[in-house]
Amino acid sequence: MTRRFTGYHMLAWTIGFFLVVIGVNAVMATVAERSFTGTVVENSYVASQHFNRWLDEAKAQEKLGWHAEIGHDGARVTVHLSGDPTLVRDAQLSGIAIHPLGYLPDRTIRFVHGASGEYRSIEELPHGRWQIRVTARHGRDLASYAEEFSL
Repeated sequence: MTRRFTGYHMLAWTIGFFLVVIGVNAVMATVAERSFTGTVVENSYVASQHFNRWLDEAKAQEKLGWHAEIGHDGARVTVHLSGDPTLVRDAQLSGIAIHPLGYLPDRTIRFVHGASGEYRSIEELPHGRWQIRVTARHGRDLASYAEEFSL
């Protein structure tokens, strides 16, 4: 027995199609909104004016031979410095934690030196997503590192 394709069938297929499209769009928009980490730069034109200076600073930092790995141990930020042992041992670290979407205020981070280039923050951070920017100083030498993660 063959069934006739009527206007009601066409209406059902059309409504079903648009419900699928709207549903997929709603899911994708929700995922995008929840995973967006915030503004990368306030004004891309102004940022482009500083690009060459940033490259020069990165090259100067690379010559110092410092490297940092930023992570976390529970609610505390950890930094492992590697490179020249004198620089690593005597470095002064400071940092700032920025909540990417601005829900929480920025927090200053102070570090205590552990063994062999390990540094650990004194302050604990609340749970959430954070951009961590760490500055390491030794005399006039300066290096900056950034990392983003969720606690």
